[in-house]
Amino acid sequence: MARIQEPRERWSLSQARRIALRAQGLATPRPSRNGPVTMRQFEQVLDRTGLLQIDSVNVLARAHLMPAYSRLGPYDTRLLDRAAGRAPRRLVEAWAHEASFVPPQTFHLLEWRRRAVATESWGSIASVPERSGPVLDEVRALVAAHGPVTGGQVHDLLESETSARPPQWGWNWSEAKRALEYLFFVGEVTSAGRNAAFERRYDLTSRVLPPDVLAAPVPDDDEAVRSLVAIAARAHGIGTVRCLADYFRMSQERVAPAIADLVDAGELVPAEVDGWPRPVYRHRDATAPRRATGRALLSPFDPLVFERRRLEELFGLRYRIEIYVPAAQRVWGYYVLPFLLGEWLEALVDLKADRKAGVLRVHGVHRAPAPARSARTTDDDVVAALVDELALMTGWLGLDRVEVGGPDGALVGDLAPALHRALQQPCSP
Repeated sequence: MARIQEPRERWSLSQARRIALRAQGLATPRPSRNGPVTMRQFEQVLDRTGLLQIDSVNVLARAHLMPAYSRLGPYDTRLLDRAAGRAPRRLVEAWAHEASFVPPQTFHLLEWRRRAVATESWGSIASVPERSGPVLDEVRALVAAHGPVTGGQVHDLLESETSARPPQWGWNWSEAKRALEYLFFVGEVTSAGRNAAFERRYDLTSRVLPPDVLAAPVPDDDEAVRSLVAIAARAHGIGTVRCLADYFRMSQERVAPAIADLVDAGELVPAEVDGWPRPVYRHRDATAPRRATGRALLSPFDPLVFERRRLEELFGLRYRIEIYVPAAQRVWGYYVLPFLLGEWLEALVDLKADRKAGVLRVHGVHRAPAPARSARTTDDDVVAALVDELALMTGWLGLDRVEVGGPDGALVGDLAPALHRALQQPCSP
């Protein structure tokens, strides 16, 4: 049973928000630059966040591309492709916070999950060796011989190599896909990068990880979990046991002893936050700036917002992604980004990149409900900041203009009319 540590400090909710924003690199305006974002600046974002969640939804921009944009502004997304697709790799794919890009050094810290495939994997993945052993062996051999290969290429290779086999050998593509996912989950294969269609290019992990990482010893489970909790704590700045556990999708029971050890080592400081009824821990290096002055549109998969209970307790915003919610039942819209202004989430913006028309479409824009928004910030303030932010995003996405209106042309949301008017204003010379 984990030891109970008494709080050593107390923070207001505002201070906790500012601690979290500084930890995530969102407390100050984006740095001004004379040139393009460099790989070093991109890696600094990774150092802060510890991971980038991957999601194939491409309504606006793929999920893993957005956190760097929110913190750096427009950047060349080929930086990420290079980091994950060329040696020496600065990012590799793994099951971390769902499917994620992580630094190669973090890959070994997730070995405990790969060893526990029977309880940590989903659906029928754990049963692949028992149910589909011959296909698993075949897929493993094909990746070794031909990698990097996409799933489709594995399918074609299997088709060609099994056509001469006796009929009773038997296989189907769903079995082969499960075999690939099993090998990926247990770490025998990983992604050597993605192709233009966003398909993984599978290869042996031994050919993807940098040599120094391959040569490093694999930590035991307890050491690995402590290290993952430490990464989560640095990324959050301050958080509950649930916050620290969720970052790498671990159980609270698993992380509780690690938290106690980190407290004993002085890396975590037990604390209280006004309004949070559970124990809270601050990373020893996390500090609260006097003010938060940053501004960003945040992906639904951004590390600041992807733990929804934390978001609600920290910012007072109840927020869910509503892609799979019937249209008539949606509260804020289909693909909604919270708009951070200072230390508040001032608006919720439903966006779509209409690449064919060259338009960034604002299908809806709502002022966030209290207490997520500041009582001192007016609707006009929010709209003015949002106009600038949308213009920046339009350029980054390679679009021509912003248009406000739902699919039927209706102005959806209490800020939509003012935003529509502001976008019609001629630009100053």
